[in-house]
This record gives sequence, C-alpha cells and structure tokens, in this order.
Amino acid sequence: MAWSTRRLAQLAGTTIKTIRHYHAIGLLEEPSRAGNGYKQYETAHLVRLLQIARLRELGMPLADIAELETSGETFTQTLRTLDAQLAESIARSQHLRAEIAELLEHHAEADVPAGFASVADALTPADRAIVMISERLFDEQGMEDLREIAAEHQEADHAFNALPADADEEEIDAVAADLAPVLRTIHEEHPGTRNPPLGPERRSTLPDLIQVVAELYNPAQVEVLRRAYVLARQAGADDGGARSDVGATPDPGDQAGG
Repeated sequence: MAWSTRRLAQLAGTTIKTIRHYHAIGLLEEPSRAGNGYKQYETAHLVRLLQIARLRELGMPLADIAELETSGETFTQTLRTLDAQLAESIARSQHLRAEIAELLEHHAEADVPAGFASVADALTPADRAIVMISERLFDEQGMEDLREIAAEHQEADHAFNALPADADEEEIDAVAADLAPVLRTIHEEHPGTRNPPLGPERRSTLPDLIQVVAELYNPAQVEVLRRAYVLARQAGADDGGARSDVGATPDPGDQAGG
C-alpha cells in the first residue's frame, strides 16, 4: 500500500510541513516516486513517524533522535540520559516553585532575590539593590551568608537608614561608631563576604558594581561607611591584627542588611 504525503500526515497525526522537515534533517527517508512524480509512502514510513512522535512525547529532542541511530548508544542508555535530564529539570522546577511560594507568603516584590523574602520588609530600596548586585559577585554560600546578615543585624541598620543627607558631624560619628562593631562581627562570622571567590568575568565587573553601590546611599551614609570601616580596621589592629583586612571601601555584601 502506498500513501501520499497528505494521507501519511493524517495517519501519523502530524503535518505535511513536519514530514518535509524530517526529510530535510535526515530523520525520515525519502520515499520512492510513482511514474507521475508523486511520492509513495509505505508502512515503514508510517512506523518511523509514529516512533519519532513517541520519542518526542518522552521529551527527546530531534537532534538526539537523529544521533540515536548513528552514535552507537543503545536506546536504554539514551533513556537513562533523558531521565537524568528530566530529573534535573524537575528539581529546578521544584526549586522555582519554592521560591514563588516564599514570595507569595511574604507578599514580596520582584526586586527581592531568592531567599530574602522573609526579610524583605526590613530592606530599604538600596538594600534590595545591593543584594541583587551581590548575586553577581557571590556564590551560593556567600548569598546564604548575606541572608543571615540581613536577618541578624536589622536593629543596627535603623539609624543608618534614617540618616539624612545633611546630617552633621556628630550624627555621622555616632552612627559610624555604632556600625563599626557590627562590621567587625560580620567579617568575623562571615569572612567569605569580605573577599568573595570571583572568577575572571565577575572580577572584571567588581569596580563598576562597587561604584553603583556607592551611588545608592546619600553622602552622609557614604561617609558613615567610610568611618565605620576605618574604626573596624583600627579595632582589628588593636586586637593584634585579627581583622587587619577590613578595608576602608565598602563592599556590596557588607551592607546587605543596611
């Protein structure tokens, strides 16, 4: 029995365009032709189309179907590879669902990175921007450290967040003095936030990102950060240099909660 392209498409539950595409990429052999030039598809072509459809239902890309017959890999091996890919996809989907559930639970906005929804209400717009920028710098452990910092040091942030741009010297000194021990504690408990492990690409973006962070705060707050870092460094030197690596220029992660 021989069928036309249209009839074969109907029998296989596909389209003429799809059949032509399979011919073009080598998934389906060309049929013989009648004397009038019309294609004559046979049972083998129908079976092949149904086989391709079944593999597609299992989630196998067309490229993998094509390689299945040329790579020497058994169908079982191919299925195991596909199963591993699907397991990874499911795990990612479950992770995304958990993130969405957290955002819904805390009524968080789109500018709250993963894991920070529970502390979103305590974060200022500048805090949120810094945390989002920090995702470009820190690995998963670094971001976990920032989540802990944001949750543990909210009280110390209130005075800093409320500091007006025209604050006088006394106000700036007072807030810096309160912030310095917090910075030292953060550096001691979460040393990875001080010097994040950066690859070459991320390291090249660090100066630009630091500049963006500096622009998020008003002049008085920037001065508080500078003085607080100086105080924290001096305190480290007084303790025998335990924290002598505390610099004078703020990092994005150091103020994830402030």
